[in-house]
Order: sequence, then C-alpha cells, then structure tokens
Amino acid sequence: MAPPGRSRDEPTCRGAGFEVVWHVVNTMGQTLPKPAMRPFLPADTPMLAAIFAAAIEQLTGDDYSEAQQEAWTSAADDEEQFGKRLASELTLIATLQNAPIGFAALKGKDHIDMLYVHPSVAGQGVASMLCDALEKLAGSRGAKSLTVDASDNAEEFFKKRGYVARQRNTVTINGEWLANTTMQKTLETGGAQT
Repeated sequence: MAPPGRSRDEPTCRGAGFEVVWHVVNTMGQTLPKPAMRPFLPADTPMLAAIFAAAIEQLTGDDYSEAQQEAWTSAADDEEQFGKRLASELTLIATLQNAPIGFAALKGKDHIDMLYVHPSVAGQGVASMLCDALEKLAGSRGAKSLTVDASDNAEEFFKKRGYVARQRNTVTINGEWLANTTMQKTLETGGAQT
C-alpha cells in the first residue's frame, strides 16, 4: 500500500529534492534524453543521499533483506558525513534538466566506491555512462585496473562490462551482515577495457 498522497507506482523516498527527480523522470516517458555529467558539489548531498536510499530500497530487494537494506541506507543518515565521503573522492553526478539522477565515486585512482542511480532511470544507460567516465578517469590517472565491491544486484552489471569476480566478501553494517563481491577489470591507457 502506498503512503497517503502517493500512487502505488510512485516510490517512497526520504531526502530533499526527491520530488524534483520524480517529476523530471516521470515526465520524460520511457526514453530519457542524454543525461549531462558534472562534478559533485556540497549542495548535492541531500539529493544524492535520497538517490542512494531509493536505489537500495527499490533495487536490492531480491538480494538483501529489509533489515540489511535499512542498515545499508543508514550510511546516508548523517548527511554531513555522507557529504564528506563524497567530497573526499572523485564524485561525478549524472543530471537531467540539472537535477541529479545518479552518481559514482572513484576512491583513490583505482576503486569504484559508489555507483547509484535513481530507480526511475535504472536500466537506461545512466550507470553505464557514469562507469565509462570513471574507467576513463582511472586509466588517465595511471590505473592499470579498476576494482569494485559489487553488491549482489550489481554483480551482473559489472560482469557485462568486463569485470571479473576475485573474491566474495561479507561486511557488517549496523549489526547486519551484507555480502558483496570484489571484482576487477584490466584497463588500457585511457581507461579502455583490454
């Protein structure tokens, strides 16, 4: 059952600015125009926290329990700390009509720390665009390979991009155990796949 004031198909989400993303995506129809990309700004933090939570809540239910999802989304509960994390990494934002619809963060020169898109644009190339950019940036910074600790629901996405599973991991977040897989992709100079 949907909360009062929302349709059954409209996702629930916390965080400032969610209504803007919902409106932009909902009025775009099924095919999105090509999103723009820009660097992270501190003012983006509330919207990115909302995208982070919505992506986890709506896209990971087949692989993680509700308790695991709640523990995972808690990483954005403290928006100040979440913003500091984003600012400490090379974070790129995908936008439609200047509204963020996804983001990705490169930690160091060779590790994808975060890659999240709003559920309304999942499967429409936004994550691929962000990942392409991180791969090129990592390669231009001298990285020979790129790693990611892929959630179970993201593993297939990375596999299709040429990432190979290296090890299975279990991490504890707020008392909940979550599984992921460390994956690696060899890069050519400039970030292209070998």
